[in-house]
Amino acid sequence: MKIAVTGAFSYTGKYITQRLLARGDEVITLTGHPDNPNPFGGRVRAYPFDFENPEKLAETLADVEILFNTYWVRFSHGDNTHHLALRNTKRLIQAAEQAGVKRIVHTSITNPSLDSDLPYFRGKAELEEAIKNSSLGYAILRPTVLFGTEDILVNNIAWFLRNFPVFGLLGDGRYSLQPIFVEDYADLAVEMSGRDSNIITDAVGPDIFTFEEMVRVIAEEIGRPARLTALPPRLALFFTQIIGKLVGDVILTQEEVEGLMRGLLVSSAPPLGTTHLKDWLRENKSHVGVQYASELKKHY
Repeated sequence: MKIAVTGAFSYTGKYITQRLLARGDEVITLTGHPDNPNPFGGRVRAYPFDFENPEKLAETLADVEILFNTYWVRFSHGDNTHHLALRNTKRLIQAAEQAGVKRIVHTSITNPSLDSDLPYFRGKAELEEAIKNSSLGYAILRPTVLFGTEDILVNNIAWFLRNFPVFGLLGDGRYSLQPIFVEDYADLAVEMSGRDSNIITDAVGPDIFTFEEMVRVIAEEIGRPARLTALPPRLALFFTQIIGKLVGDVILTQEEVEGLMRGLLVSSAPPLGTTHLKDWLRENKSHVGVQYASELKKHY
């Protein structure tokens, strides 16, 4: 069948696309960077996001049966804001309806809420409502933190451990998170695309760590000492802003601190991922955190 994947050259979308191609599907991608290197060669045609031209966007989705949507922004930066990402995604949903797309597999977030004061979580909740009110069949998957070869969080924690004598925790580090391996997530997304019913489910891995525990696991597996110190969250955020200027990136935002410390990145649902972070780190310890991974360079 013909399938569209947003961001097939990026992170989550790349692993989803690999699986679709392996089973013989025709795949196109919508991307904000159509001139980026195409890891799939001629097997995946790239089209720009035509959010300002909804008719063109619908034409691009002509004959597509399933749309995998991973488009969003991690934080507002310059013209790329959560408000704009929300508007754009609603236009994408409407274009998919107009084009006759049968089903959308949408990447949301754990614990979204229309009442949230955090734009990321509130925006994701608004998009879930837009999808539920559309004519599309849907599978809405709610992951927490994704880890894998190109991830940001785990890699950059390892980078800090490799390059600084002390690692500063946000507060006491006792708040929890439940990461999922990106390839487990891709397997789940592709499997959910083939179901007939509408689905909303958390998509989390088998490990629940406190943040301190996760940092210690990373340190142990890459062979670095875990010299941790608890810092007031505002002070820790201030230090990341200073280092961010040195590496030319936004390392952490106040909203991300709030979401993490409120326990929004953990689920009470049974885990659907099976890969343990420790096992993955053991297999990839030689390169995790060797280089800093810049969010701005990747997506902005």
